[in-house]
Amino acid sequence: MSRPEIQAPPEIFYNDEEARKYTSSSRIIDIQAKLSERALELLALPNDGVPRLLLDIGCGSGLSGETLSENGHQWIGLDISESMLSVALEREVEGDLMLGDMGQGLGIRPGVIDGAISISAVQQWLCNADKSSHEPRLRLKAFFGSLYRCLARGARAVFQVYPESLAQRELILGFAMRAGFAGGVVVDYPHSTKTRKEYLVLTCGPPSLSTATPKTKGEDEESCSEDERVVEMMKIKQFASRTGIDQGKSKE
Repeated sequence: MSRPEIQAPPEIFYNDEEARKYTSSSRIIDIQAKLSERALELLALPNDGVPRLLLDIGCGSGLSGETLSENGHQWIGLDISESMLSVALEREVEGDLMLGDMGQGLGIRPGVIDGAISISAVQQWLCNADKSSHEPRLRLKAFFGSLYRCLARGARAVFQVYPESLAQRELILGFAMRAGFAGGVVVDYPHSTKTRKEYLVLTCGPPSLSTATPKTKGEDEESCSEDERVVEMMKIKQFASRTGIDQGKSKE
């Protein structure tokens, strides 16, 4: 079965029927919970018991938001599908919901968000031209620029992605760095084609709220070797060097 982004724009693909089907799948519920828990872990929020205000980009029917609530955080969910948000309201999720297209910017006040997550949505919908008016580069620029502005300095954003190619990964990273983000890619289960998961971990401005370096996970659920993580980070540094992008600065 082809990916949703190949079949139709999200607001059309996720109609009432598909939204309910998606939300009632025990397999999807389990996957969303695990991916959201991992994204929250990579946010590296202070373990001080203080609730944070988080942003769930492409929140859908609120499955990932439930993980944020269960961990004691408040959250705002953004999605382009009215049907998905309607299901979220029916389920009485605890987050505040916004209808919007992330490719047109987030429209959130500067500096108020303590962290952001996105499960599958950013790469899936921003890098695919659903309409003739959609230009992925312009949409990525608007998205990362508005995300950088709404995050508190030092906050992290974690996106679970599955880029179709190295070029697509570089495209996403390039616009993130142009907006001012620092960071890199964390790959869990790097040697498995079935369980491999890739996360883009970005820091807004100064050093992250946590100085801990994100660790990848291996088949035994333990952290992978440092060498495996360095390989991914080296790719990013090489890309920044080739394109002249360094901590948000680019060649004109």
